[in-house]
Amino acid sequence: MVLSDKERAARESTVATEYGGILPYFEAFYLESIAYTAGRAVSAFERFDAAAKANDSNAQTVAFVQEALTHVAALSRFFWPVRKSPLAQARGKRLRATFGIEEGSPLQSRELRNALEHFDERLDEFLLEDHVGYFFPGPMVDDASLSEETIGHIFRLVDPNTSKFVLLGTAHSFKELRDIAETIAIKASEKSSGRL
Repeated sequence: MVLSDKERAARESTVATEYGGILPYFEAFYLESIAYTAGRAVSAFERFDAAAKANDSNAQTVAFVQEALTHVAALSRFFWPVRKSPLAQARGKRLRATFGIEEGSPLQSRELRNALEHFDERLDEFLLEDHVGYFFPGPMVDDASLSEETIGHIFRLVDPNTSKFVLLGTAHSFKELRDIAETIAIKASEKSSGRL
C-alpha cells in the first residue's frame, strides 16, 4: 500500500510524538540494523589489525580501516539522523537514550565521515591550490606525524600505532569511534534478545 503524502505525514507525526520515533513492534528491526552495522565495523577493524600486523599491502590495510569507518558513519546516522524530520529526530533521541550515547559523543562528529564521503570534492579543492613538494597519492601505512611535514602532501595514510587516518594532510583519530562501535555491537547483541 502506497501512502499519500498526507497519510505519511500523519503517521510520522504519531510515531514521533506518541512512540518516541519507534513503534514498539518495530523495535527489533532497529536493533538488528544497528547490530549488523556495528558488527560490520568491528569486523573490518579486526581485519585492519590483522593486515597491519601481517604487513599486508598498504592498499589492503587502508581499505579495511576505511571500510570500518564507513560502517561507523552509517551507525552514526541511526543516532544523529541527517534528515531533520520530527520522526527521524525522535528516533535518534530514543536510540541514543537506549544505548547510553550522549550528545557530544565522537560518534556525533561529522568531520571524519565528511572527509571520507566527500574526498572527491576535497581533492578537487586541494588540486586547485598551488602546492609544491612531494605528493603521495597512494594509500600509505606509516606514522601519522608525516602529515605535519610541509613539503609532503599525503592523500591517504593510516597509522595503526596511534589509530589515526590522514586524509589530504589532515589527521583524524578513529580510536574512540572504534571503541564506540565495539560497545554498540555488544549492547545491540544483548538487547536483541529483549526489546528497547
